[in-house]
Amino acid sequence: MSSGPVETYEGVAGVANNGGNPLLEDLNRYYSAGDFGWIMTCTALVLLMVPGVGFFYSGLARRKSALALIWLSLMSIAIVGFQWFFWGYSLAFSHTGSAYIGNLSNFGLMKTLAQPSVGSGKIPDLLFCLYQGMFAAITPALAIGACADRGRMLPALVFMFIWTTIVYDPIAYWTWNGNGWSFKMGGLDFAGGTPVHISSGAAALAYSLMLGKRNGYNKVNGLPYRPHNVTHVVLGTVFLWVGWFGFNGGSALAANLRAVMACIVTHIAACVGGLTWVLLDYRLERKWSTVGFCSGAIAGLVAITPAAGYVPPWSAFIFGVVGGISCNFATKLKFLLGIDEALDVFAEHGVGGIVGNLLTGIFAADYIAALDGVSIGDSAIAGGWVNHHYIQLAYQLADSVAGFSYSFVMTCVILFLLNLVPGLSLRVDHHQEDIGLDDDQLGEFAYDYVEVTRSLDVIPGLTAPNSTAGSISGRDPEKQV
Repeated sequence: MSSGPVETYEGVAGVANNGGNPLLEDLNRYYSAGDFGWIMTCTALVLLMVPGVGFFYSGLARRKSALALIWLSLMSIAIVGFQWFFWGYSLAFSHTGSAYIGNLSNFGLMKTLAQPSVGSGKIPDLLFCLYQGMFAAITPALAIGACADRGRMLPALVFMFIWTTIVYDPIAYWTWNGNGWSFKMGGLDFAGGTPVHISSGAAALAYSLMLGKRNGYNKVNGLPYRPHNVTHVVLGTVFLWVGWFGFNGGSALAANLRAVMACIVTHIAACVGGLTWVLLDYRLERKWSTVGFCSGAIAGLVAITPAAGYVPPWSAFIFGVVGGISCNFATKLKFLLGIDEALDVFAEHGVGGIVGNLLTGIFAADYIAALDGVSIGDSAIAGGWVNHHYIQLAYQLADSVAGFSYSFVMTCVILFLLNLVPGLSLRVDHHQEDIGLDDDQLGEFAYDYVEVTRSLDVIPGLTAPNSTAGSISGRDPEKQV
């Protein structure tokens, strides 16, 4: 399909403006139809990832709280979708602002039409807003897995709106907005190592800390149980893997060779991460784990995210191996910390994001970034160690530490204050936890308990199972709760 002639935008750059008058001129002439088609497709792919997170978490969780996690992921789309329209996009991607956060010049999506976005001159504000809104939606959906088994729904919804405003928007601003301190420092983050993965991993750890341990939690073995529905885990992984092509590939913000390279390294890292985790589990149990492969693939995808548009294909193998090993062993950190982090969000996304950021500082290459046809000449990146730019690793470390610390501390503060508000106590009581979130908070179930009970009543010799459970790290079939 022909994109037609592309003309240079003639408006005032660097400030919010109306982006042209569609009654007087064809605003499409400033952009390529191919770029529009690619980014709109990637937007849909990233949206698909959010229910993918819900299915992934649901399969890992216990049966009695499985539906609640899917529901929360869907609610993240709705709540953050409104927040992004209301003021989120303006706070994160306004054309002017401080080194820390943007202003309200695009409040309510005003002045977001055909002006080139702060992300790229290849797409306008309106399309950039749509695409980045999906990143904003998936981040709290990742973090909210910490609610598993004991977190109330209403406070979680309020938390999503506040957290996205106070935590996600500033981190996204300083990482991706040209006015942000990390961007000016020289930090490299192609698709969300810090704003998405490190921030959500830190938030999940803080949420788990503030909620406290689940009933029956043991400081040595935790709360061992097996994933209640591995099929849901696989389904969620498939949604995420497919969606990640839009997540990383779309972050080139145009249909070009850099987008293709981002997709290639993303796929390689996922493949190698899955193989690495499976082999690590096999060495201990002599079993080939489906959940292990899915967990490893996600670890590889997380690790390559900040690097996808900066690193050559051969390095993606290293991202997959190091990401898989680091996240696998990081699942044990919750026992050292004494925090009941049920779904290992911190191990997968927090640790995986940090590993990916640091490896970016080593393997980032200027000639890979230049594949977009824009990052050349004066706009070329300095690269990482492969370009003998050794200070880049320090930039990546500073960005990682700042993002993790800010997200963890602010999440604790938000949850502490929410818990003081009447009606917004964070946790269900012990009786409600025993019943399960699906019954207590939703009144609906992922599975029909009534029919199961009837079957047990009419078939002699059958007894109800004493387990309805799942976790990344829980592997012992004899220990079910």
